[in-house]
Amino acid sequence: MLNLYPTFRTLMSPELCDLNLAPTPAGTLLRVRVIPRARKNEIAGVRNRALLVRLAARPVEGAANEALIAFLADLLGSPKRNVRLISGDRSRDKVVEIVGLVPDEVGRRLSTR
Repeated sequence: MLNLYPTFRTLMSPELCDLNLAPTPAGTLLRVRVIPRARKNEIAGVRNRALLVRLAARPVEGAANEALIAFLADLLGSPKRNVRLISGDRSRDKVVEIVGLVPDEVGRRLSTR
């Protein structure tokens, strides 16, 4: 993924500066690395240019995917219907599309949380 929107990096916290956000016609693609069965839902930083997210949900029957969508929607202040899992349904490495938000805005919202 090419990062065509580097301007938000000056506003982001240092640990999120390496995050790979890519624009799409509908919004932004975000790479996510999920760690299921955590104590609580939280952002744990960046690993290999992907947002590292700890989720309390178990990776059974899509529970962790649903928890990821709900967590990111709440974190970004976006409706759940605007956060879509593009790939990685059965993997810890996922690609999520945030519809209606450009990469700059996603970066700003992640850095303020």
